[in-house]
Parts: sequence; structure tokens; C-alpha cells
Amino acid sequence: MAKILVIDDEQSIRDLLDTLFRRKGYDVVLAESGRKGLELFRREHPDVIVLDLKMPGMDGLTVLQQVRNLDLRQPVIILTGAGTAEAEQQVRALGVTEFVEKEFSLHCLGDSLKRLLNNPAPST
Repeated sequence: MAKILVIDDEQSIRDLLDTLFRRKGYDVVLAESGRKGLELFRREHPDVIVLDLKMPGMDGLTVLQQVRNLDLRQPVIILTGAGTAEAEQQVRALGVTEFVEKEFSLHCLGDSLKRLLNNPAPST
């Protein structure tokens, strides 16, 4: 069973994604902050990370940079409510292929997850 690490400071988003992914048969690990997310990444070795960009304290870009320092091939879906072209360009430069707005459809998020689980190596 694939393990998904969700890193998002919004409780409602974490709860929604936890329910969605568990119903699809995935094991889910939740983190409410970037620091906690990095700790869980090191301990849990998830198949995919779903990462919010805008978080207090350690933001998603910093988390992503630290994840890349540890594992260049770790599949990551960036989830953000305030996506800009500049932010998208920054995360794509770090090997992220999936960038989803929080105003997402659950179907689009499910499709992104399937793509990464079926082809986990990010294109650079």
C-alpha cells in the first residue's frame, strides 16, 4: 500500500485529504507544519508527499529544498491556495511535476497522485 505524507497547516485540508486518500486505500501520514513534515519524511519514507507552499514558520519551498537535499527523486505534489507563476517555476526547478491549486477538484488531485505513483521519477 502506498504511503502519502500530507504537509499542510490547514486542519480542514489535512482532514479532507486524509479521508480521500484512505478511501482510495492509501496509508496517510499528516503533518501540520514544515518542521513536522520533514521529521515524518525522514521517519516514514512516504511514496508521495502532498505539500502546501504557504505555511507559517518553515514554508513549503524550504521543506521542498530540504527534501531534495535528502532525496532528489522523491515524488511531490505541490498544493497551494496562492499559486503564482514564479512559485510554480521555483518548484518545477526542484523537480516537481505536479502543481495543484487548493481550489482543486478531487478528481484532478487523484489523477496527480496516480501519475506519481505509476512513474515516480520526476522529469528534469
